[in-house]
Amino acid sequence: MFSSNMSRKKIFTSAIILLGLISLILLGNDSPITMENFEVKSQHDLFLGPSNKFSLESPDFLLIQRNSLKASLPPTTLSPQVLGALVGSVDLSEIRQGIIEYVVESGDNLSTIARRFKISLKSLLWANDLNENTVLRLGKKLIIPPISGVIYHVKSGDIISNIAQTYKGKTSEIIAFNSLSSEGDIFIGDILVIPNGIMPAPSVLYVSQYVPLASSYFICPIALPCRITQGLHWYNAIDFSHGKCNELIYAAAGGEVLRVKLTTSTSKWAFGGAGNYIKILHPNGVVTMYGHIAKSLVNVGQKVSQGDRIALMGGGWGMPGSGLSTGCHVHFGVSGARNPFAQ
Repeated sequence: MFSSNMSRKKIFTSAIILLGLISLILLGNDSPITMENFEVKSQHDLFLGPSNKFSLESPDFLLIQRNSLKASLPPTTLSPQVLGALVGSVDLSEIRQGIIEYVVESGDNLSTIARRFKISLKSLLWANDLNENTVLRLGKKLIIPPISGVIYHVKSGDIISNIAQTYKGKTSEIIAFNSLSSEGDIFIGDILVIPNGIMPAPSVLYVSQYVPLASSYFICPIALPCRITQGLHWYNAIDFSHGKCNELIYAAAGGEVLRVKLTTSTSKWAFGGAGNYIKILHPNGVVTMYGHIAKSLVNVGQKVSQGDRIALMGGGWGMPGSGLSTGCHVHFGVSGARNPFAQ
């Protein structure tokens, strides 16, 4: 009798578990979180910590009349990943093609972080404008170069051979590592990795000066409401999205299209993690970047006006040219000026 009761209990327990699994599957089918388009967002953005743990980011925001933010906390959505943030369970040995952001956790110090990512301590210090005596605070975001060397921001008049000479690198290695077609394939606002480069003495460093911008110089690059899904992150960028791929992206200001980079690759490291992107040079010398696009509606050399349609939003999971992204959004970066959407 006891054995019979135990068998019945086991069968009953198994049935409950099976019903639970079926319920999860059915709920999953009705959930907005789908692998087909991953058109989902959340109040959480993920950065990989030293123990392969993810830390939480601030909530999504709606920009209200360009001078205030309103929190937006959809309960069943997962946010688009930022350019450079690590996605999912990633083998750190694979990270060699793009610049990433890392969030400092308990027990971290500069030396252990450098060793973890297999770069020199000096490379880590140079990338983050730190010195060996810097005490790291929990939650601080650090820029991690893909290899030992220097991260360089291209300015007007730059030539790769001169950059290589200044930073003790090799022209051929700079061209190859940054997937350039030739020595002349650089523009203002480009970010180069100089393999095994060495930061020169401060006296010869270029001091960047931000161009002052009127409050109306840039408009939101997506349709209203202007929804911010990721605050300021590498490099001087803000993410915008309504959670749907193929939405229109607009020129934040008038200018000339500098670059249109497109690929059919589904690699997360396509174009250094930016995926398909457009860059526009504005009359004041500022460059804006629109990353993770699905399709470009403009060509190199084309003149655009503020508000012109320039691209369709991409970044969906598994989409060609998404780069390091798990959701539909546009990565809006600014070189040469403060990002006006940073709060």
